[in-house]
Amino acid sequence: MQATKLHPLWQAYPDLQPELTQVMQLMDDNINLSDPAITAAILAMIHSGGKLLRPAYCLLFSLFKDTDRQRMIALAASLETLHTATLIHDDILDDAKLRRHQASIQEQFGKDVAVYAGDYLFVVVFKILAHYSSSFRSIQLNASNMEKILVGEIHQKDRHYHLDMTLAQYQEQIQGKTAELFALSCFLGAYESGQNERFANKARKIGMAIGMAFQILDDILDYQAEATNLGKPILEDVAEGVYTSPLIFALQTDYRQQLLPLLRKQGQITAAERVEVQSLVLKAGGVQQAQKLASDYTDTALKGLQHLPKQPAQQALIQLTEQLLHRQN
Repeated sequence: MQATKLHPLWQAYPDLQPELTQVMQLMDDNINLSDPAITAAILAMIHSGGKLLRPAYCLLFSLFKDTDRQRMIALAASLETLHTATLIHDDILDDAKLRRHQASIQEQFGKDVAVYAGDYLFVVVFKILAHYSSSFRSIQLNASNMEKILVGEIHQKDRHYHLDMTLAQYQEQIQGKTAELFALSCFLGAYESGQNERFANKARKIGMAIGMAFQILDDILDYQAEATNLGKPILEDVAEGVYTSPLIFALQTDYRQQLLPLLRKQGQITAAERVEVQSLVLKAGGVQQAQKLASDYTDTALKGLQHLPKQPAQQALIQLTEQLLHRQN
């Protein structure tokens, strides 16, 4: 088992740290492929600095009611395992060489092995759920969520290099790609802790808004950070034809005519031209408009959180959600 080191984010949440550590340990315990090298690569990815936001939201939403903590930790582990599986498959689709500043699994072992590794983690998800879920509902929701993630990826693939992509299409895409898993995390935390479905559905709506804001902010960082901070080349998504909100907003301005010749180079766009796209999007105000969109979703989430019972978990949820607006990586 690898030493568990939590992201520095959780230093401000000492009460949550022990359960997040147990989430990581449970994931370690359930990952045991016959090939030790691939097992080690999956474990290294799990321990490579992820924020564990999805299990954290699950655990925090479960604190509004007394419940079996070990079961909630296991469900939180299933969510992070599902997230890790989707990241491996993302890297395959994107032919990504890096993930969190280290070589991706598909870069280390090839696409075939990476597919098997991702599929194996899906099995681990359902193995944990089958053992710890209080009802078949959680398993149904996880299956439905996997479908929505896949649909989101298909939408993204279908819209590669689509120069007239609309904001609505982008929002649909990131809902499936990212926000649905945040929504599921919040819902499961509430529902599996024994809350009624009305409360759990409120949690789901809050999680959806958080997930939308989180992905928009991720997309904004591509246009603000240097490659050394991102752990991947600048605007790699643009080179792969994945257009996000800052670029979509910029394409609606007078800078469109300067951007189009660069974007039409598609996968042939050079590193210098990517930097030029980055500069033009910043000049066009695309980042500011995307930040406003992220703020709108975050405000929606915070309003929902304000209506939750006045307990320590509520304050932790508000604090964590506010932090997402100001993160740098």
